Amino acid sequence: MATAIGTFTNRDGKITGKIQTLTLNAALTFLPNENQTNPDAPAYRIFAANKAEVGGAWEKIAEASGKKYLSVRLDDPTFTGPVYASLLEQEDGTHTLIWSRRS
Repeated sequence: MATAIGTFTNRDGKITGKIQTLTLNAALTFLPNENQTNPDAPAYRIFAANKAEVGGAWEKIAEASGKKYLSVRLDDPTFTGPVYASLLEQEDGTHTLIWSRRS
């Protein structure tokens, strides 16, 4: 089951918003990775409100719809493992962070 865990807005390539779960409540900022020298490097670096880097996001295209989205990986020493999610643009221009447990 997929669950929305955050809402974000994109202003001039800077994506900002908030992620909220039962144990996590944090403001996040996605900044374009200007030092993307490796083709496998993330397109965006993700920072928490306190400026700590907490993840990355890779540009992807959905096979079924052909729509672009960001594949997101968040991690922190307090997590038992990384959080994987997808950032999807909505019709109103906002972005929703969708999480689904990987089995």
